[in-house]
Amino acid sequence: MIKKLMTVAAVASLAAAPAMAGSIKVGSVAGVTGPIAELVVPIVAGRNLAVEDINSQGGLLNGDSMVMVLSDSQCDPKAGVDAGNKVVNVDQVAAIVGASCSGATNAMVQSVSIPAGIPSVSDSATAPSITDLDDHGLVFRTAPSDAYQGAALAKLAIDSGYKKVAVTYSNDDYNAGIAKVFAADFKKLGGTVTATQVHEPNKASYRSEITTLSGKGAEALALFAYYGGSGITIIRNSLETGAFSKFLAADGMFDISVVEQIGAENLKGNYMVTQAAADPDNESYKTFAREYTEKTGLDPAAPYASHGYDATFLVALAIEKAGSPDPAKIAKALYDVSRAPGEVVRPGEWKKAKALIDAGKDVNYEGASGSVDFDENGDVPGFYSVNTVDDKGYVMAYLR
Repeated sequence: MIKKLMTVAAVASLAAAPAMAGSIKVGSVAGVTGPIAELVVPIVAGRNLAVEDINSQGGLLNGDSMVMVLSDSQCDPKAGVDAGNKVVNVDQVAAIVGASCSGATNAMVQSVSIPAGIPSVSDSATAPSITDLDDHGLVFRTAPSDAYQGAALAKLAIDSGYKKVAVTYSNDDYNAGIAKVFAADFKKLGGTVTATQVHEPNKASYRSEITTLSGKGAEALALFAYYGGSGITIIRNSLETGAFSKFLAADGMFDISVVEQIGAENLKGNYMVTQAAADPDNESYKTFAREYTEKTGLDPAAPYASHGYDATFLVALAIEKAGSPDPAKIAKALYDVSRAPGEVVRPGEWKKAKALIDAGKDVNYEGASGSVDFDENGDVPGFYSVNTVDDKGYVMAYLR
């Protein structure tokens, strides 16, 4: 369960201090407000914990402080462009961690950071379309593509006994992308998609869309939306009308507010949500989880918290490897520090990493969220959990 103990502003204060002489600025573009604001709190906490580790263990290069400049992308394409323009053109950052959400990320990188030659590493943008961007080697992500998550959810649906499902998705990059992957893989595995309906977010009611989707023998509704945009309303309308009682969803629908507003008694055994996760048995994750829990009071298993830490740590490693805050050199170095060959470096081991790089040795960062070995598209493989509901909240299991 995600503990709502801190706001993004409070979390930002852990690491974001006014820039001084001897500081290197990195953009921290996140959906501070908007449909997933609660999910962004633990992500920003992960980013800032990495900065705290870096600055407390020698800082960047010749002792420069790493300063994260927070800018609100609102999980919205236009706001993403505005947030990107601020950190690139006003704050003049060397790199960007973010943005949150695929639509905001696609818009920001295409309109701002790629033309400016600034590398970005998103910790939560998952749309498959990001893989195919003409990005000149500047766009990376520690969050796995939904090409993996959509397939994982389709297999979960088949393994759970569903043979017929209806599909609805919000009209944005993330939800449209994962819905497409899910539907294709569900059909490949022998399932039938009885109906598909795109919907607009933030409507007061979705009863007409639900009517279109129902009545064709679907055993469940595969819902691709943000919980704060349309998702909770669609579940509520479905239960009120009796159109659907069972739901499949992806990580945009993973928040405790879904359970709080709909009721555990209505979702128990009827709601399965996948999310990109870290392997709890991994040594790097265990190290991260102990420090994250102690210093933030938040749940280290919250969606993309570990990915936020990794994205930030990787940017710092790339700056160190590049020997300067030159964006072009940072982009190239991101590949070098993320994968073999090199001595393994884990979360919290900045002092070790800095000493190795200063000695001219290669490093291979093994992250809290996984190996984070960037491929030629700046993508990483995925690991997922499935979250179901019991009497009190979510129960997490892992898809291995």
